[in-house]
Amino acid sequence: MSETSTQLTPAEVWQTLQEGNARFVSGEVNHPNQNAARRSSLTEAQHPMAVIFGCSDSRLAAEIIFDVGLGDVFVVRTAGQVIDDAVLGSLEFSVDELGVPLIIVLGHDSCGAVSAALSSSESGTMPSGHVRGLVERIFPSVLAAQQQGLSSVNDTVEEHVKQTADRLVDHSRALHAAVEEGRTAVVGVTYRLAEGRADLVTTVGNL
Repeated sequence: MSETSTQLTPAEVWQTLQEGNARFVSGEVNHPNQNAARRSSLTEAQHPMAVIFGCSDSRLAAEIIFDVGLGDVFVVRTAGQVIDDAVLGSLEFSVDELGVPLIIVLGHDSCGAVSAALSSSESGTMPSGHVRGLVERIFPSVLAAQQQGLSSVNDTVEEHVKQTADRLVDHSRALHAAVEEGRTAVVGVTYRLAEGRADLVTTVGNL
């Protein structure tokens, strides 16, 4: 993992992260790049190999589940991995300025934000405060899942991951261009809380 992102293809990055997740699942983690020497080496610059856009859930710590360390991944998190301008700006920065070759959209089982959107859809009532904005941004994924006959939280989470991966590319010219030019790819992943497994559910671009 000492290589910079510019030396790795999207497929190579995904393979590295899959290997790290396999170690995490088996309990044989390496905890790489977490010492003082690594910390010191990063004071002048960073070269993350991936950007992980995931849910803020406390059980979904990206560096831990992929067994990586300091400087390895650029992480952006919101409840329900909901997209807003700050998210898009962060992802564009990671791709255009840091040269990150892979974007991972990371959802998980039993997501509270998706559950709230499902409940609001069924009851017709909306939560108060800014939580309402989160739910409204998840609604399109809930509707897409329902159109396919999917109604469980976990099935809706998977559809939300797929929809989010597509929306990132659709809503950002910079990300769309990076995918079109083969500079980066987007993968959608769902994390299984019980097993610790990160399963690939969708790809956008060449992986």
